[in-house]
Amino acid sequence: MKNNIIISIFAVVLFSGCAHEFNQVYKSQDYNYKYEYAKECFAYGKYTQAITLLEELVTIQKGTDNAEESLYMLAMAQFCDKDYESAAMTFKKYYKTYPKGIYSEMASFYIGESLFMSTPEPRLDQTQTVNSIAAFQEYLDIYPEASLKGKAQKRLFELQDKLVKKELYSAQLYYNLGTYFGNCTSGGSNYEACIITAQNAINDYPYSSLREDFAVLIMKSKFELAEQSVESKKIDRYRDAEDECYGFINEYPDSKNKALAEKYISSCKKYTKEK
Repeated sequence: MKNNIIISIFAVVLFSGCAHEFNQVYKSQDYNYKYEYAKECFAYGKYTQAITLLEELVTIQKGTDNAEESLYMLAMAQFCDKDYESAAMTFKKYYKTYPKGIYSEMASFYIGESLFMSTPEPRLDQTQTVNSIAAFQEYLDIYPEASLKGKAQKRLFELQDKLVKKELYSAQLYYNLGTYFGNCTSGGSNYEACIITAQNAINDYPYSSLREDFAVLIMKSKFELAEQSVESKKIDRYRDAEDECYGFINEYPDSKNKALAEKYISSCKKYTKEK
């Protein structure tokens, strides 16, 4: 117990001393000293302190030998401090100011990386995901032999997966809404909306690992659409659903949904034979 108290007192004294030292540096007019202290803070992971000093220094040091490094270090400190939105803006500012600078390639990569780190989960708005894809694509276009080419490509696949999942959630939602007409303001149906959303996703992302999931939704929606149709449209829609089921089985012969496809085929045949 006594040792814990001593350690706590020592920690408080040490923290107070560090805070006092930082305040002295912050108030100092010796900008070279501030710059070196900011670098030391960054090196030791004291990113908040480094940011506080560098935000002042990037303005004061414009036109000096330290200006470029100060701006890049500020961006990296913001990134390491997990302020990804600010980091993306500062990396963009660096790249715009120093397009041929020492850190231009890294800044270009970290624009995309900062945006990547701030992308939301797939159910939410994916504007930031689209922006991150554009940033990484620009990085690869400008630096085709970039040192971080592999990581940038990996990020692009991960970001694309988010967009695909967003489309899958949308298609699934339409399917789940089913016969709820409150969502059909243009006279269509939720099953039709599901089919269109899923088909567009397959066309846009033909090599996605979720391709089969979209195909299942299309198959199920076409069958349900036939079931819910007015009599005049039933036969054509049952035939369309039957064709879709055969196509599904041909493309995914080992699918766990094969039995469902076969069940739908039997139901479709039963109706069309009767007619």
